[in-house]
Amino acid sequence: MSPPLSERSDAELAALALTAQQSAYGELMRRHRDAVFRLARGHAGDATEALDITQEAFIAAFAALARYDAARPFRLWIARIAINKCHDWARRRAVRRFFTFARPMEEAVAMADPAATPEEAVQSERELQRINAAIAALPVNLKDVLVLRAIEGASQAEAAQILGISEKAVETRLYRARNKLAEQLRDDGMGRV
Repeated sequence: MSPPLSERSDAELAALALTAQQSAYGELMRRHRDAVFRLARGHAGDATEALDITQEAFIAAFAALARYDAARPFRLWIARIAINKCHDWARRRAVRRFFTFARPMEEAVAMADPAATPEEAVQSERELQRINAAIAALPVNLKDVLVLRAIEGASQAEAAQILGISEKAVETRLYRARNKLAEQLRDDGMGRV
C-alpha cells in the first residue's frame, strides 16, 4: 500500500501530477499556496490582487510541471514562477495606469487583533496598510529580496538561487531594501522599522 499524498515528497507529488493525478497537484498547492500568496501580497500590497497572482502562478506551474527538475526544491521553483507572475502583474498595472490614469490600488485590509480596543485595532490596521504600501512601493529588485528573506524566511542561498543572483547581491539588496523601507516609513510618519 502506498503512503498517503500528505506523506510524499514534493518531487513524488510532481511526478504523480504528471500522470494526471489531480489530487497530487492539489497537495502541492496546499503545501505552497500560503508562501506564494505572501510573496504576491508583498509585491502587490493588495490581498485581492495577491490571490489573482497566486492563482496565475499555480496555473503556470501546472502547465510547466514537465520542466520541473525534481533534484531542486519545489518551493524554490514555484517561488521563481510566483515572482515572474508578480513582475507580469506590475507591468500590466503600469500599462493600465498609463492609459487610464488610474489611482493606486487600495491596500489590503489587515486583520485586527481581537484583544485590541477599537482605537488600537484601527491604528494597527493603518500601520499594517502603510507597511504593505511601503513594501509594494519598493523597486522590484529590492522588493524581491526583502519578501523572500524577511517575509518568507528563505536563506540567503535560496534567495540567490530563486532570483538568479549571487549571495552577496542578496545581502546588499536586503540591506538597501531595509534602509529604503525604513526611510519611506519614517517619511510617512511611522518612525523606524
